[in-house]
Amino acid sequence: MADVVELEVPARPDYLALARLIVAAAAANESSAVSEDRIDDLRLAVSEACTNAIEAQQRATELTGREANILIRCRLSEGLVEVEIHDHGVGFDPTGLAAHPPVTDPARLDHERGLGIPLIRLLTDEVDFEPSSDGTVVRMVIYAHTVRGNVSVLTTDD
Repeated sequence: MADVVELEVPARPDYLALARLIVAAAAANESSAVSEDRIDDLRLAVSEACTNAIEAQQRATELTGREANILIRCRLSEGLVEVEIHDHGVGFDPTGLAAHPPVTDPARLDHERGLGIPLIRLLTDEVDFEPSSDGTVVRMVIYAHTVRGNVSVLTTDD
C-alpha cells in the first residue's frame, strides 16, 4: 500500500521552495528507503518540472484568462518514490524538443534555456511526459535500488 502526499499551489515561482521541501520530506519517509543523494536528485528534478509547469500555466492563463493551480502528487511505496506534476497549460510534445550541442561543444554556451527536461531525464530512474489538451503530467520515479548500465547500485544508508 502506498502513502500519497498531494500539494496544490498557485502557478507562481514563490511556491517552488515549498514544492521541493514537501517532496523531499515525503521522500525521506522510512518506507521509501531512498538515500539522501537520490532525494537531492529528486528535489532538483521536481524543481525543474514545477518550473516548466508554472511557465506553461502562466502562458495558458495569458491566452485564456483562466488561472489554475499546479498539482504535485507524491506516492511512496517500499523502495521507491513517484512524483507527478500536473499543469493545465496547452501541453507540449516532448519528442519535438530541439537537441542541444554536446557539453564539450562551445556552442552549448549559447543555450541558457531548455536544459530542464534533459536534466530531469538524467536525475530520475523513470520519467514520462503525458501531454493533453488540458495540460501536461510529468511522472518521475526514483528507486532505492538503482541499476545503471551494467552496475547495480544500492542507494540505502546501510
